Amino acid sequence: MTASMDLSKLAASRSPDPALALDIDERELCDRYARTYTGAINDVLREFMLMNQTLPVTLRPLKPHMVLAGVAFTIRSTRDPSLDLDGEMQQRALLMEAIPANAVCVWDTNRDDGAAHWGGMMTAAVRKRGVRGAIVDGGIRDTHQIAAEDFPLFYRFHSSSGMLGRSRVVAHQVPVFIGETMVFPGDIVVADIDGAIVVPRRLACDVLRRTEQIVQFECDIKAWVDAGDSPTDIVGKGGYF
Repeated sequence: MTASMDLSKLAASRSPDPALALDIDERELCDRYARTYTGAINDVLREFMLMNQTLPVTLRPLKPHMVLAGVAFTIRSTRDPSLDLDGEMQQRALLMEAIPANAVCVWDTNRDDGAAHWGGMMTAAVRKRGVRGAIVDGGIRDTHQIAAEDFPLFYRFHSSSGMLGRSRVVAHQVPVFIGETMVFPGDIVVADIDGAIVVPRRLACDVLRRTEQIVQFECDIKAWVDAGDSPTDIVGKGGYF
C-alpha cells in the first residue's frame, strides 16, 4: 500500500503567525528599518541564507526619493469582467477599514495588466488610517492626486481604467506571491529606489539589528576610503566593496 503524501510541514511553513510578538515595538521597528536601505537588508538576508526575498524589478517608486517600511497587509485580486457588481463598493470599504496603522499594502493582482488597482481616493482613505505605503504589482491611476499626497507607492504601470467591472478583490490577509517571493501577512516590507524586499516576521528584529550594524560599518569603510587607505588595506580590516 502506498503511503499518503504528508504535506503538514509545507502547510505549517505557509501559515506563520501574523501577530507574532516582536521584542521591538512595531512602530519603532518600521521607523528604524526606514532609516536603513534595501541593499544592506539584502546582504543581511543573505547571511540568514535567504536569497530570494526581493520583489520584481518591474516595481518602481512613484517618485525616486520614496522610501517605505511597514507591516505587510496582503491583498489578492483577479480579473473578473462579471456584470454582477452588487456589494462591490461595500466590500472595498470593509477592506480599507481592515488595514491597520503601520501597514504596507502588498497587492497581488495575478499579473492583471488591464486595470488600475490603486487610485487617489484609496490613497487618501488609507493615509488617514496611518498606512505607510503600498506595493501594487499592477496599475495605478489618479497619479497627480497620489503624487500630491507624497504617499510612498511602488507599482508596475499607469492606466485610466478603474477596477470596477474589470477585476475584483478575492482575498486579503492571506499569503501572496509577488514575482517569485511569497509575502505573508505580518512580514516586514521595505522599499526604496533600489527595489522592494521582504523580511520574514520571525526574523524581523534580528535582521534589523544586524542591518544597523552593517550600515554603521559602511560608514567606517567610507572613512577609511576618505583617509586614503588602499582597497587591499580595507579588505584586510574586514571591509568590502
